[in-house]
Amino acid sequence: MSRVLLIEDDPAVREGVALALRRQNHDVDATATGEEGMDRLRAFRPDIVVLDLMLPGMTGLDVCRGIRAVDQTLPIIMATARGDEVDIVVGLEAGADDYVVKPVLARVLDARIRAVLRRAAGSTPGAEGLPKIDTYGDLTVDRSGLTVALNGEPIALAPSELRLLLTLSASPGQVFSRQQLLEAVWEHDYHGDARLVDACVKRLRTKMSEPPRASRFIHTVRGFGYRFAAQ
Repeated sequence: MSRVLLIEDDPAVREGVALALRRQNHDVDATATGEEGMDRLRAFRPDIVVLDLMLPGMTGLDVCRGIRAVDQTLPIIMATARGDEVDIVVGLEAGADDYVVKPVLARVLDARIRAVLRRAAGSTPGAEGLPKIDTYGDLTVDRSGLTVALNGEPIALAPSELRLLLTLSASPGQVFSRQQLLEAVWEHDYHGDARLVDACVKRLRTKMSEPPRASRFIHTVRGFGYRFAAQ
């Protein structure tokens, strides 16, 4: 049973989503404000956070940034009532692992939660037979321990960031389309949203101290996707 912290200010939505998730065997703690959510974060110790973007007072973006300031690895799914591209991109760049647009079906949210949690604990597609620890110049990827270090210093990565790096680095030189990465990393088997991939690459490059136009490891292939360049 996964522990889900739901932060949603609309009482009807909050109660409905919480009930639906409990029926899917999730342990849910639901709060109405960002401030309450940050307090419950320490007491409830959730496995994942489902976070409304449009909160009164402390906004969902503030909460997302606040969580990432203290925990880079806790999975976050952002929920927004608006399909506004700017809001979605800003939320993803603030550290969300995935997003849903409200109203969202309970089974869809449950599937997204389970997919994100699998990313947090799962193996890497295509990594069978590879060494448990790979070294690419000053970058070390431990596929068994699911850790990454740069110049010997650990890098704290969110689940989507870690799985993206593991997926790309499992096949150095191979070009992956955004759709291929959506399917491999986010398990989105429909024609998905490239913003997830691009925002995750941007966050990953930042954590790896990679300038976007001169990245050593994650190269953009214009008009197609990304590839990993072994050093």
